[in-house]
This record gives sequence, C-alpha cells and structure tokens, in this order.
Amino acid sequence: PDLAIQQGIMMIESGAAIIDLGGESTRPSSSETSAEEEIKRVMPMLRELIQRYPHITYSIDTRHAATAAAAIELGATIVNDISALQHDPQMAFLLAKHPQVQVILMHMQGQPQTMQDAPFYTDLMGEIKDFFAQRIAFCTSVGIATARLILDVGIGFGKTAQHNLQLLAQLDAFKELGLPLVLGASRKSFIDQYSPSSVQDRLAGSLAAALVSAMQGVEILRVHDVAEHRQFFALLNAITGASL
Repeated sequence: PDLAIQQGIMMIESGAAIIDLGGESTRPSSSETSAEEEIKRVMPMLRELIQRYPHITYSIDTRHAATAAAAIELGATIVNDISALQHDPQMAFLLAKHPQVQVILMHMQGQPQTMQDAPFYTDLMGEIKDFFAQRIAFCTSVGIATARLILDVGIGFGKTAQHNLQLLAQLDAFKELGLPLVLGASRKSFIDQYSPSSVQDRLAGSLAAALVSAMQGVEILRVHDVAEHRQFFALLNAITGASL
C-alpha cells in the first residue's frame, strides 16, 4: 500500500482532480479478486489519501458492492464499475441509497478472463450505444438518477485494436446520450500495435488518444502520467485559446 499511496500523492501533487483506486486487476486474462481482498488492499490507501487531501474527489474502481460501500463510508464519491452494475446484484441497490455518489458505467464484452480472446461486433457503435441505453434505463428503474451517470466506452475491454481506434475516432457519437464521458486509453496495449513500445514508453500514444478524446468533448481522462497530460493541455490551450 505504501507504494500506491506514494503514487496517489504524486498524482495529486501533479494536479489530478480525481483519484481512482482499485484493488482488482482487470487486465485481459486476470482472475477475479474477492471483495474482502479488495477492501484489505484499497481502504488503507483511501483512508490515508482522504486524510491528507480531503479536497480531492475519490473514485473506487470495483465490481463489488461491499467494496463500494466501504469506500463510500470513507468518503469516495464516485463508483467506477467495469461491469456497469451487472456483476454484483447488490451494487445498484447500494448506489440507489447514496444519491451523492456518481456512477461510471463501462462497456465490456465478456469478462476480464476471456474478453480479449476473440472480440466481435456486427455494429460496434450501435451495440455499445444500445448497451448504454439499457444500463441507463436499468439505473433509472432502481432509483439511480441519470444525472449521476458517467459513461466509459471501455477501451481495451473486449475490443480489438481496430475497435479501439474506431471508438476513439467516433467518441462524439456517444454525446447524443446526453451524459459525460470518461476515457481510459493511457498506456494500453493497442498503442503497441501501431507503435511497438513497452508499457512505460507509451506516453506519446496516450497523449494522442487524450487529445482526440478531449477534442470530441470527453470530460474526464483517466491517465497514468498526470503532469505530462496537464502540461500538454496547458500549452495546447495557451496556443489555441481552447479550453480542453
């Protein structure tokens, strides 16, 4: 946890507005982590960071209601669920009881263990839009107001490199759903397919994805290299007069 706390501090000091904490690896082929284990891994970090930096927004990245409940109790105000509230039947009921908490609904084809085996879509954009429409309707039906929702197209979650590029090129198509978008493309392996690089050496590709996303109105970028992204957008905005 100490290393993770240091990383969180570095991100906050570099200008991160939101810190997203998770105790389960959801990379392709990873196996599921129990809620108990997640709580053990994440809560000490969350508690420490909230004590030091109470003004920052904290997000808990989890599919488990028990983990989300523990994080909300400590002060997390975003639940980032890669299953879009489908994995744990208790998650939706928990969130309905906490109107101050925002909810990130992510699209994923399949499960983390198998999602990259052979991702296939007949109509990539249409299928993901339909998925979001269904999950938004579900949230409304259980008492989670639409105003609390944020959408994530799930770059790298049950998608080929080509699918990821198509999504990045057409992100603005999701704006018609009327909800904010969050995007996590930072350091992901699809960058390697177009510019062979190790995970640590994908900053330039991550910045390209961030720029394309911001130009299409994506509100939240989930990144590893906070200082570099902030510098990139600060200079871009200074040159162009934009406010990306």
